[in-house]
Amino acid sequence: MTGHPAPGPRATRDDLLLEEDVPARYDHRWTFVAMLASSLLSLVASFVLSVDAVRLAANPDVVLGCNINEAISCGKVAQAWQASLLGFPNAFLGLVTEPVVITIAVAGLARVRFPRWFMVAAQVVYLIGLFFAYWLFVQSYFVIDALCPWCLVVTASTTTVFTSLLRYNIRENSFRLSPRLHERLTSWLRIGLDYALVAAWFTVLAAAIVLKYQHVFFG
Repeated sequence: MTGHPAPGPRATRDDLLLEEDVPARYDHRWTFVAMLASSLLSLVASFVLSVDAVRLAANPDVVLGCNINEAISCGKVAQAWQASLLGFPNAFLGLVTEPVVITIAVAGLARVRFPRWFMVAAQVVYLIGLFFAYWLFVQSYFVIDALCPWCLVVTASTTTVFTSLLRYNIRENSFRLSPRLHERLTSWLRIGLDYALVAAWFTVLAAAIVLKYQHVFFG
């Protein structure tokens, strides 16, 4: 006896619990499916808007396919200063940001575990995008007095991606909520309250559009 404890067995690969081996607390597949579908729609809309912006720059008198009437007019919105707030068409931002969201969604479907800081940062960035999308909607609705269908697609898609990220972060407690608040919020998510709120919000927006332009839609 030397008085020293015998060395324990050397740790093996099977003894180690790696991050990719840790089972997810929640199944986020449908959350990432919603993110993927929404970001793909937004990317398509951003591409169409970008092409239209280039066409308008070359010929301000060009007639766009979505110039339907006085209420639905992509050209009227695109030629307003609000459509190029940063000095270039807002749609260019979608061409840059949406591929990032698509990558996150695909990685999530592949069961990649994201660091907490990464998803919180994504939530903050998309919150800025959400404010920007609704700022343009408000400007179109009240100031420009015309709506762009592709812009509405971007607004709706941005809303869906933001709420999908929020659902993920709440379920994973990325915001470090208190146990009581976290349990309450997750219980609401379990019954689909977030989906109901988004559906109700879209219904309110649709009703507001119809009420404002009913003379155009219904003669």
